[in-house]
Amino acid sequence: MSIVQLSAALGPAECELAVKYTLEEIRKEAKTKKIHLQTIESHATQYGYSSVLLSVDEDARTWLNTWLGTIQWTFQSPIRPQHKRKNWFVGITLFDTPLQLPPDDTITFQACRASGAGGQHVNTTDSAVHATHVASGISVKVMSERSQHANKRVAKELIALKLQQQMESQQAHQKHAQHLQHALIERGNAVRAFKK
Repeated sequence: MSIVQLSAALGPAECELAVKYTLEEIRKEAKTKKIHLQTIESHATQYGYSSVLLSVDEDARTWLNTWLGTIQWTFQSPIRPQHKRKNWFVGITLFDTPLQLPPDDTITFQACRASGAGGQHVNTTDSAVHATHVASGISVKVMSERSQHANKRVAKELIALKLQQQMESQQAHQKHAQHLQHALIERGNAVRAFKK
C-alpha cells in the first residue's frame, strides 16, 4: 500500500478548494480504472481540505505516478470574486521511503465502532481502531479497512508516517534556527574579547 498526500500547503482558501476538486477528480478516475483508493485522514476546512491522506494499492503505482507533483487549477475565486489571481495549486506527494514501523508494544490499540457510509456491517462490529503512540502522544483513528487487523496495520503505518514527519519538521526547525543565528549575533556585548 502506498500513502499519498494532497496538500494546499500554505496556499490561501482557494487552494483548499482546489484540494477538494483534485480529490474528486482522483476518485472519479480511480473508479473508472477500478483502482482501490481509500481516504485514511483528511483535514477539512470551510472551503475544502488543507490536506488529505490516501492509501492506494501498490499495483496502481503507474497510474499514481501521473498524479504526483503540482496540480494547477484555473478558476475565478468564488471566495473573493474580485481577486485578480486565477491560478491555484495543490501538491501531491507519495511517501515512498520505507517507514520505520514502531513496535506494537509502543502503541496502544483500542477497538471502536466505525462510523459513516459502508452499509450495515460498519455499525455492527468494532472494526475501527484508535491507536496512540505512547512516547509521542500521536493518535490516529482508522476505519478505512473492513477488518480490525487491517486497520491496525494502517494505523501503524500512519503513526510511522506522522513520526517521520515530526522528525523532519524538528530537523527543519533546527536548521532554520541555525540559519537565523547568523543574523542574531550580538555586537558590542562580548563575553570574551581577544586582541592579536
